[in-house]
Amino acid sequence: MKNMTEEGIINCTISHEIHQYLFSWVYILVLLIGFPANVYSLYHAWQQLRARNELGIYLLNLTVSDLLYLASLPLWLQYIFKGDDWEHKEWLCKLCGFLLYENIYISIGFLCCISIDRYLAVVYPFRFSGLRSMRAATAASAFIWLKEVAVGVVLFHRKELSTDRTNQSVCFEHYPMADWERPINYYRFFVGFLFPLGILSASYFRVLRAVNKSTGTQSAQKTRIKHLVTSTIVIFLVCFSPYHLFLLMRTVLERACPFIEAIFNYYHFSLMLTSFNCVADPALYCFVGEFAQREMLWARQACSRVLCCGPDAAAASGNGTCEATPVQESEEMGVVAPNKGRGEGTDGQDEEVDDRPWGKSDLVSDQRTTIL
Repeated sequence: MKNMTEEGIINCTISHEIHQYLFSWVYILVLLIGFPANVYSLYHAWQQLRARNELGIYLLNLTVSDLLYLASLPLWLQYIFKGDDWEHKEWLCKLCGFLLYENIYISIGFLCCISIDRYLAVVYPFRFSGLRSMRAATAASAFIWLKEVAVGVVLFHRKELSTDRTNQSVCFEHYPMADWERPINYYRFFVGFLFPLGILSASYFRVLRAVNKSTGTQSAQKTRIKHLVTSTIVIFLVCFSPYHLFLLMRTVLERACPFIEAIFNYYHFSLMLTSFNCVADPALYCFVGEFAQREMLWARQACSRVLCCGPDAAAASGNGTCEATPVQESEEMGVVAPNKGRGEGTDGQDEEVDDRPWGKSDLVSDQRTTIL
């Protein structure tokens, strides 16, 4: 049964109330928090690049992808406030839709790259140096962008502005799903989501296994690594899994209007969850780093000295002894000095374990950043 009489005409009766009541508030919150957080991420990525750390390339691309998506949110907000009626040109609708889905899969791609890089850094810190180089990171980044741009070219050749029963222009929504969308959705689920999820899970499982078996790692450092790895996997699952499960359901089962009318709110709620990735990325990969923690500690101490937030701070400021040494800063933030332990390799032999969450290059990055 076909419910779309011709391309660009939607005959399904869809209620968009979830957009007005929920999406508007969430998008405003994501924009207000995500924009300054990602601007700070640019600074953090620049510091990593100055230190010739390949992670800086991944962080830079991840942040650029988030910022491009955040730049499209004002247009999506206008679309929502107008009752899901697109008032701009169709090419702008296509661009905003591309930035929405590009952010999902480019973010997944770079999270996967970071997990592989961290796995090699922690489990094999002195091997595979070619894979942990600036050149390799640049090549991987170019591949991820080109892969998504190729999918975007397909979308730009399709009509993405449709008219519903109320004669409103609906952007990037087809109900029921068009036949040409199904191959793309299968590609997105299996190649864009499930395969990277397997790589990310396997990489972090090996990281946790190596850290647990390391005898030279202090307990505070082990706890920090475990929290970081666990948070990454949980956020990945929360932000991306619900959407892809509903996407697969729609691709397999949706043939007529009753199905999408029944799951429309659930599907769009899962799509809304993907936007929180723009807030989670900076929180995970920048604010938890040792360099960022020292900067925030320094800012808090500076606030205490300038504003005299407390009697101890004021007294310390008056005596000129308020500033902590790097060792004191690390101890206060729960960061321990890097140690190397021994872990058991997959072949039964011992392998060297770099106990820093970012691996060998993170120490070099922090030292060089401090000098520069």
